[in-house]
Amino acid sequence: MGVYHAGSRAVQDQVGVRVQADHVGRSIGRGIREVAAAFLELQPLLVAGAADPATGRVWASPLTGAPGFARATGPHHVTVAGGWLPADPLATAFATPGTPVGTIALDPRTRRRMRLNGRLEPTARGFAIEADQVFSNCPKYLQKRESYEIVPDRRTGEARHGTELTSAQAGFVSAADTSFLASVHEGGADVSHRGGNPGFVRVDSPGELSWRDYPGNSMFLTLGNLAADPRAGLLLLDWTTGTALQLTGEAHTDFGPERRVRFTVRAAVETPSALPLRWSAPEYSPANPDPAD
Repeated sequence: MGVYHAGSRAVQDQVGVRVQADHVGRSIGRGIREVAAAFLELQPLLVAGAADPATGRVWASPLTGAPGFARATGPHHVTVAGGWLPADPLATAFATPGTPVGTIALDPRTRRRMRLNGRLEPTARGFAIEADQVFSNCPKYLQKRESYEIVPDRRTGEARHGTELTSAQAGFVSAADTSFLASVHEGGADVSHRGGNPGFVRVDSPGELSWRDYPGNSMFLTLGNLAADPRAGLLLLDWTTGTALQLTGEAHTDFGPERRVRFTVRAAVETPSALPLRWSAPEYSPANPDPAD
């Protein structure tokens, strides 16, 4: 299979951007360049997406550690030294050889991001990934946060499970300026970033979310995956308290005057104080549209 599968091609053709997608797609390769390896090694946060082998549900999970916990160990390999949550929905996936996994390393300090997708193999300290796709994205819709600090005495709270959003969780979603969307296709997985001013993710009901699909790189990897397989996972973080909200369900795209993704929640896991990181206040991207528009 080439860079794009049938789902992505169908979306590109529907939107009329196949030529642009072919051009941008040349940036996707299997090799991890030196600049990408150096970038990855500086990051204290990695987001991984996969399907749970036990349930088939797709989740996006935050992994944290001292810079260097995720690092390139060769031109096509990355190792990750643990860092996932105690009750992570993807714990089984991280321990299952051959699991397709997507990852994104995002640095709010520089508005840079790197994506690496492949298959994982468990290791004594975590897992390794053999890369199938490695590429970077532009800084659009990425909020800048100048610095972070480790909060050494922060203790992860007990995970709260549900099948729809509570009122407090709905407020959490409405206040978010960043989300991570995990999706899958036959033989692969991916995690992409979605950002905007607070309110860009709309809570339509306790079990339904939606957001505008802002113009991007024209590859439509995520929407292409959803066209082929609607299973999806959504991760939202509180960049101050470290709380993580993980949602799983299905998503589909409405193609109309305003292209919109609609996400149906099937399960939710909220973990208070999940991450030991406290980031500075955001400077919103100048590319962010007004959510009211």
